[in-house]
Amino acid sequence: MTKADTILVLNSGSSSIKFNFYEGKNSQVSGQVSGLGASPRMSFKVGSTGKNVDCELSQQAANHEAALQHLLPLLKGEVDISDVTAVGHRVVHGGALHSKPFKLDKNVRCALEDLTPLAPLHQPHNLSGIDAATRAFPNAVQVACFDTAFHRGHPWVNDTFALPRNLYEEGVRRYGFHGLSYEYICDHLKTFHPDTFSGKLVVAHLGNGASMCAIRDGKSIGSTMGFTALDGLPMGTRCGQLDPGVLLYLLISKGMSSDEVSNLLYKESGLKGLSGESQDMRTLLSSSSIEARQAIDYYVFRIRREIGAMAAVLNGVETLVFTGGIGENAAQIREEICSNQDWLELSINKTLNAIHAEIISTPQSHVRVLVIPTNEEEMIRRHTSELLASYA
Repeated sequence: MTKADTILVLNSGSSSIKFNFYEGKNSQVSGQVSGLGASPRMSFKVGSTGKNVDCELSQQAANHEAALQHLLPLLKGEVDISDVTAVGHRVVHGGALHSKPFKLDKNVRCALEDLTPLAPLHQPHNLSGIDAATRAFPNAVQVACFDTAFHRGHPWVNDTFALPRNLYEEGVRRYGFHGLSYEYICDHLKTFHPDTFSGKLVVAHLGNGASMCAIRDGKSIGSTMGFTALDGLPMGTRCGQLDPGVLLYLLISKGMSSDEVSNLLYKESGLKGLSGESQDMRTLLSSSSIEARQAIDYYVFRIRREIGAMAAVLNGVETLVFTGGIGENAAQIREEICSNQDWLELSINKTLNAIHAEIISTPQSHVRVLVIPTNEEEMIRRHTSELLASYA
């Protein structure tokens, strides 16, 4: 086995770190640190033995960098990670320049930090993971894989806002996100459902962060997310689409500061803000409160509305894919989204939907509906491996 076969993948989210250690294409250890900022815990599975570890971490590991410092010694106790050739990182925002994975150096790292205002919930944590991995593996190649890269070739009309041209040239444009997830889904379809790959495809990545993408021939044609990861669908704590006049009202009439508005839009809105109860869809689905039901209704309504928008972009829909934590696991949400979609001639089999089958549409449905678990870590591994091969 060559050094190029040994890759550690780090996917640092807003409150978690997913990780996977690969030898070749085989996952040796996979898991996550969750509850960062609150009650951190670590869980992972050792591929060779099937051993499962689930443990609480001390409050000293409450942030991303400290959690990585606790994570690495535990991994070393299970597998030999002393000879890691490369570390692949998920980086949410790559800006206008990065349309493919990139080998990190100090200049690239600094440029990515400049994009932090465009992804304040994620970019700082992505960079913390890069910094911690650089210290832990000084001889390894650090590779950035961007969530925005998948969308960089989308049409100009889906890349711009109706603002003065100089702002577009400065980088004020629609970037789109969740690209690594969409790319994985496309690869899966190309391999296992090739007849759907080149057709009119809509993918709904529904989780704590949520977006939808119109795809043709494996390429992004339209996305619900724009300049930042705030736009489009309502999310766990993020507002989604919002009249910009609301921002002016909050700043001018309510006298809120920019920090207060940012906190409101990113951390206190979405399902959490609407329900006044929780950002967790499981909690809302089990709740008896009117507010929880209304939050779900709004969530479903916006997704149904965006299916219509994506259908307009593609001139129809032939395949709809659900992915992400909610998309993969919340059968009730999928059923509510897909009910009474007669205009699309879309229908699902409730029994197949309830057991999370891969294909849940009925034989009569003109739209094939699938449930496909995403795997951003595997996508990062592939990109990192390909980049290493290009340097060989």
